Amino acid sequence: MSESARMQARELPESPGCYLMKNKEGVVIYVGKAKNLKRRVTSYFLPNRNAKTAALVEKIVTIDFVITGNEYEALILENNLIKKYNPHYNILLKDGKSYPVIRITNEKFPRIYKTRRVIKDGSKYFGPYPDGMKLDTYLKLVEDNYPLRLCSAPLKERKTPCLYYHIHKCAGPCIGAVSEKEYSSYVKEIEDFLSGDDSSMIKQVEREMNKSAKELDFETAARKRDQLKALTVMQKNQMVEDFTSDSRDYVAIEMRSYLCTISIMQFRSGRLIGKALYRAECLGDETETLFSFLVQYYSDGDTLPQEVFVSCDIDTELLARYFNDELKSPVYITVPKDGKHYRILRMAAENASRDVEKRLRDVDNTPSLEVLQKELGLDTLPLHIEGFDIAQLSGKYTVASLIVFRDGNPSNKEYRHFSIKSLDGKIDDFQSMREAVGRRYQRLLNEGAQMPDLLMVDGGKGQVSAALDSLSALGLDFPVIGLAKEHEEIVFPGDRESLLLDRGNPGLRVLIAVRDECHRFATSFNQRMRSKEASFSLLESIDGIGPARSKRIMQKYGSVEAILSLSASELAKGASIPETVAERVLHKLSF
Repeated sequence: MSESARMQARELPESPGCYLMKNKEGVVIYVGKAKNLKRRVTSYFLPNRNAKTAALVEKIVTIDFVITGNEYEALILENNLIKKYNPHYNILLKDGKSYPVIRITNEKFPRIYKTRRVIKDGSKYFGPYPDGMKLDTYLKLVEDNYPLRLCSAPLKERKTPCLYYHIHKCAGPCIGAVSEKEYSSYVKEIEDFLSGDDSSMIKQVEREMNKSAKELDFETAARKRDQLKALTVMQKNQMVEDFTSDSRDYVAIEMRSYLCTISIMQFRSGRLIGKALYRAECLGDETETLFSFLVQYYSDGDTLPQEVFVSCDIDTELLARYFNDELKSPVYITVPKDGKHYRILRMAAENASRDVEKRLRDVDNTPSLEVLQKELGLDTLPLHIEGFDIAQLSGKYTVASLIVFRDGNPSNKEYRHFSIKSLDGKIDDFQSMREAVGRRYQRLLNEGAQMPDLLMVDGGKGQVSAALDSLSALGLDFPVIGLAKEHEEIVFPGDRESLLLDRGNPGLRVLIAVRDECHRFATSFNQRMRSKEASFSLLESIDGIGPARSKRIMQKYGSVEAILSLSASELAKGASIPETVAERVLHKLSF
């Protein structure tokens, strides 16, 4: 990192605008926007920055900026600059974002084809269809059974027809071989099927499949079977796309180190019509990354839903203004905290989390582990690392998280939580660490399981000493270190001096990944425990539900999500409550 870059940051004006960070070759590697340029950019150079930011800062040599009148103008400029420079460390939407739809063109002799682009010229659109392969099979079936135009050029009168006419793929409207009425009848049959008004096409293909099977023509029968599957999928997903009626998108982001996955679930007319995952490598935080993604994702304005539910606290007012002013589409954007929208968004978040964790496992971190072994002076390569973190809220819900890294990547199936039992409401992180470490390795001893090559705790000398107390009591001896967050200081037991590594050091980045995963896992469990208590309070706020009934319901079903999956009669029977009370419970929890 050039010291001059730090000085440039300090000299920026306290004005709204965009900043462009460049490397030593003068290439723009990151673009961002800010209400206050100086405050935002100097934050990159603070000593407690995370590994992702540190990796970016190491490459910054110069910082350019453009002042704007306000943050909204900065947003517009940022989007344009990202498109212009394609910065390496910004999230870039490179793949096709939308599900395909069927377009029936607004012409005298219409064409029918698959597209991802909606043109508001009177054409009819059906879909969207998440299963592109089934859609292709359906369109091939249409092509085989209806002699519609296949040419993409505007229809003109011709003296001689093209090849499609001669091979009976087109009825030849260009030479007047088919009337507009007859041609329209073909289109009407297809529209009827797509609108759900006619299933004759399915019955016809089913008859042809059975006929071929009886004649032992299994190749044809198999092809007809595939066509039947495609038609069934089409009929399930059929819907004229108006992009406005009860349209909702749920967008969740998960980031681990520099890896980012964004999950989108699309609902149209109350139905889930598809899911998609978008992967990227970027160094922004979750808030700015998700904001930038949404601007890019909806930039054409064609597929904006009425509502967008997001997983983190972005500037929803600014984004809604952008959609309204630039795309002429009013959109309600919010971060749901409870209710059905929160539960759907949590499913999207789970999809994103699983994907990004899988990507982490696929990364070869052996070279980083070799660096870590050398820096720490370990006898063996730390292929098996275990990490602990403590989370609590005012002395309540104190939990320890244990995470396991194998070959430098998370091993999620081995993660564990420990509800701390020895505090009696007191706040004592050291005792919490002693208890969690003692319980973990007592169990491994009992099972004869392998001990880790390295144990890392989140904290300094006190946490390291607490972990060592428990290991010594069990007669165990393997390397233990701590990672103090403020300066990413590696802390050793005893009198050995602490170690400060360059923030771009691959070994340190492994430890930071372990620590961050520990923290995430502990905090998420802590939040779930608080959520469970909140569920009791929510139930008890319903007329007819007191402490005894709320406890019985939660013991029986465990979560609000499980309760909502029941009918009123099922809930009444399972929880031994009147059906009228069960109905009130389900009504209250749904909103």
